[in-house]
Amino acid sequence: MIRQTLVEHLKSRWKLKPIPLRVRLWNGIVIDLGATPTVTVHVASMAGLRCLLDSTLDNLGKGYVEGSIDIEGRIMDVVAIAAELAAHPDNARRPFRHKPRLAWHDKNIDAQAIAYHYDVSNEFYGLWLDRDMIYSCGYFRAPTDSLEAAQTQKIDHILRKLRIRRGDRLLDIGCGWGALARRAAGTYGAKVLGITLSQNQHEYARERIAREGLQDRCEVILADYRDITGKFDRITSVGMFEHVGLKNMRDYFSRVHILLDIDGVAMNHGITSTDPDSCETPFGGGQFIENYVFPHGELAHIGLVLKNMSHAGLEIVDVENLRRHYAFTLNHWVERFEAASQECRTLAGEKRWRIWRTYLAGCAYSFAHNWLSIYQVLAVKSHARVTSPLPLTRDYMYGESAG
Repeated sequence: MIRQTLVEHLKSRWKLKPIPLRVRLWNGIVIDLGATPTVTVHVASMAGLRCLLDSTLDNLGKGYVEGSIDIEGRIMDVVAIAAELAAHPDNARRPFRHKPRLAWHDKNIDAQAIAYHYDVSNEFYGLWLDRDMIYSCGYFRAPTDSLEAAQTQKIDHILRKLRIRRGDRLLDIGCGWGALARRAAGTYGAKVLGITLSQNQHEYARERIAREGLQDRCEVILADYRDITGKFDRITSVGMFEHVGLKNMRDYFSRVHILLDIDGVAMNHGITSTDPDSCETPFGGGQFIENYVFPHGELAHIGLVLKNMSHAGLEIVDVENLRRHYAFTLNHWVERFEAASQECRTLAGEKRWRIWRTYLAGCAYSFAHNWLSIYQVLAVKSHARVTSPLPLTRDYMYGESAG
């Protein structure tokens, strides 16, 4: 009786606004919630059926990852239908958005979180990233650009913004697998220090640096940004500050200020929330990412980023929104991940394969629909000098690649 009541409730919810979803229950019952279903959800248990009724993105994602539901259909169609399920008016009373968690961060916690996400295996990431293993938003001069072209263009765009010069001391905070560090050293002639907390990234970056003969001007070390000393002419941070934590953000930018030389330039490239009140993503998506993808990761609104940078003594000189570029980037990653699905599953295991599949497609949808954004923020030291280290206009950012 309870099961039949739940089935009828599910049918009634979508009577007025059908969606192309077929629900197939463990007992053989099939429910179409609209004509010509494009996605089928296989419900393995009562727990799975409850996921569909209490359809936050967190619950739906958890049901798929833990195996109480399975899916059939194109992954981007699946995510679009999940978003419709989560946005149903019956869910309007649910407090999806909440105040920032202000999670506790220290060096050990941050190192463990980074290892969880990035140390799956280099082979796993190599199946769906570009040839330089760049795990951040590309820069597309046209929607038809290849992923490889967009990622090289992104690095050049950053280094041109910084107006990096031959011999400049560059610190790359959260350098990943070292693509920006290597290009800054090899093509632009900078002296580069890259830092990461990922053992796998560190080993890969050092091997690539040696293979390309860049050891005399490029080094990648395992280190926390809080432990770095010295002065740098240029500082980059690409896809890293999301791991810093909202409570630590001002201290993080203060550290950048300390490390930046008096006439230096810094660039922070990071994902932001589009909700200035909660710093959350809609319909429980952020909770799924916290639980399964980025432990202790926290997003700030761009207004909060700029406020904390200013408090840290940095003058904001340029802000660029790359939200659409990240949607394009993620579409490439999703296509590659799906094409190499079996290999990804073998390398990462069933559960982690499901997590990353959900995460990549969900993020592609989120950036396309302005649930998430990403900004490059260029800054110099406030009141550090009379003359600026940067030209008067932005024209220099769009010139030829440096050398």
